[in-house]
Amino acid sequence: MRIRPSTHSDLPQLLQIYETARRFMQQTGNAGQWMDGYPKEELLISDIKQGHSYVCLNENNEIVGTFYYIVGEEPTYLNIYEGSWLNNDSYGVIHRIASSGKQKGIAETCINWCLEKCRNLRIDTHRDNKVMQNILQKLGFTYCGIIYLENGDERLAYQKSFEV
Repeated sequence: MRIRPSTHSDLPQLLQIYETARRFMQQTGNAGQWMDGYPKEELLISDIKQGHSYVCLNENNEIVGTFYYIVGEEPTYLNIYEGSWLNNDSYGVIHRIASSGKQKGIAETCINWCLEKCRNLRIDTHRDNKVMQNILQKLGFTYCGIIYLENGDERLAYQKSFEV
């Protein structure tokens, strides 16, 4: 698989992938995450404009996944509860990993790509997102504690660092 920055012309496919991901989460016991059509089109457009949205392409150049990635400070990660981050070094952040459901291993491919770019990654997930928690555990991420989103929603925080 290949990863490239998302473009505005990818938007219809990204919206469809996120719809598929919302249905998958509901079917796997995670009905509380990405409610009310999250992520909204406006957010995806902003991510694309800022160069933080990426797509995962299969061997046929078909978009099979998407995610948000940035190296920089994540405001919701400034405070962590019931634990601590592995370090305070510069870090990459991954958000909104989603798969079209047409190919297995999308999350792992996206996360490994990010690890090649930055050897210190932070990611968070919903308490009910057991699928993502299992992927993070498989890839060697450490559970660090709880963070809260701007709207007050709780998320489980993970980090993987080759600096520790």
